Amino acid sequence: MTSPAHHPASCESTVSVGFISLGCAKNLVDSEHMAAVLRAEGVSLARSPEEADIILVNTCGFIGDAKEESIDAILLACARKQTGACRAVIVAGCLIQRYQVELQRAMPEVDAFIGLDQLPEIAKVVRRLAGGENHIYQVSTVSRKVFSPLPGRILLTGGPFAYVKIAEGCNHRCAFCAIPGIRGRYRSRSITAIVRESERLLEQGIHELNLISQDTTRYGSDLKDGTDLPKLLKQLGGIGGNFWIRLLYGHPAYLSEELLATMAVIPQVCRYLDVPVQHAHPDMLTAMQRAGGAKAVRAYPERARACLPGVVLRTTCLVGFPGETRAHFNALERFVREFEFDHLGVFAFSPEENTPAAKLPGQVPHATAERRRHTLMAAQQEIAFRKARAHLGRKDEALYLKPLGKGVWEARSRGQAPEVDGVTLVRQAGNKVHAGLFAPIRYTGADGYDLRAVPD
Repeated sequence: MTSPAHHPASCESTVSVGFISLGCAKNLVDSEHMAAVLRAEGVSLARSPEEADIILVNTCGFIGDAKEESIDAILLACARKQTGACRAVIVAGCLIQRYQVELQRAMPEVDAFIGLDQLPEIAKVVRRLAGGENHIYQVSTVSRKVFSPLPGRILLTGGPFAYVKIAEGCNHRCAFCAIPGIRGRYRSRSITAIVRESERLLEQGIHELNLISQDTTRYGSDLKDGTDLPKLLKQLGGIGGNFWIRLLYGHPAYLSEELLATMAVIPQVCRYLDVPVQHAHPDMLTAMQRAGGAKAVRAYPERARACLPGVVLRTTCLVGFPGETRAHFNALERFVREFEFDHLGVFAFSPEENTPAAKLPGQVPHATAERRRHTLMAAQQEIAFRKARAHLGRKDEALYLKPLGKGVWEARSRGQAPEVDGVTLVRQAGNKVHAGLFAPIRYTGADGYDLRAVPD
């Protein structure tokens, strides 16, 4: 759960709003967008949901665990309303966009539901609630819009880094994924809008721009005017200055030679790639309807390392997909051990309504999928811990994030993405450091996935 820091505003509203933001970074950007709209409209932002008159729950509806977390958060907020601790509850985000009729019927205690295309209307909804209205429902049937955050965007990351959403929606039809049905078709923002937002973020003191969408490598493909990710990276690099640009959520089938070559020559671009492969066996990738198949999956790490020496690679895998045999899983484990990704996440298949995979024969028992997930994570842990220990004595540059006390600062290197990878714990002598500082370090050891370092 994420709550915004307090941002003073000339408040014309008689109520304050507190956020509970769940799910991925793309959802967090939506929460930041709504917070900025509220402040621009003179609505007060509470320091936390516990201090708010109105609680806004921005939900995730991707897989079973995320849906349960969202529903629990909604029920907790509604329980606070019943005790008089808050006045109203708003539910936004993917869960209501996906389960429009079901959620409205199941939760009459919710005062307002708003969909993905209605985020800019949040201040109007809050004022209607403040005026005594309830049972407000503003959810479009299909999500079609793409927004640019307002100037003075409110950041909920809690550090000197931000996520920049470069596109919305997805055109892929992976058999296991419900996102296209929730977020709609892929639609890119313009390079001009993204660069303008990035410039404002850098002026606000942000030092790391994490580019996100459902598939960053497809950026611009819908615009049909030559816009693409390499052009965007060149424009962002052209801003100048010392900051990082990181690419998250790519696709192995669309990792072009031009993109890799562009990443190699722009100094601000981190040599870091987050490209989910999902599986390595051809049968599974075909069943999953993954574009590019096994050829693209196996080529991804080899091509990236050849073009970008020292690149840090992250991927995710899906186990327990319908029809996955022990032989299929063994092939995936061999792949992971062979290519030794720096960072890897593993998910157990969750059958999602209205996706092709939910109806496929050969459903794998959940317990079996979980065992395979643990097995693959154990294999990756061996790789990750060995790679972490190999950092001993190496020099690097770190971005300082926040003090942890007793002379230790939390920092990250270019090879560590926020929230999903480990961090670097820097034992800092003196007090000449601050959040947002880039400084040379030398690694002294590792604590599991985290690295230890001292100033160099």
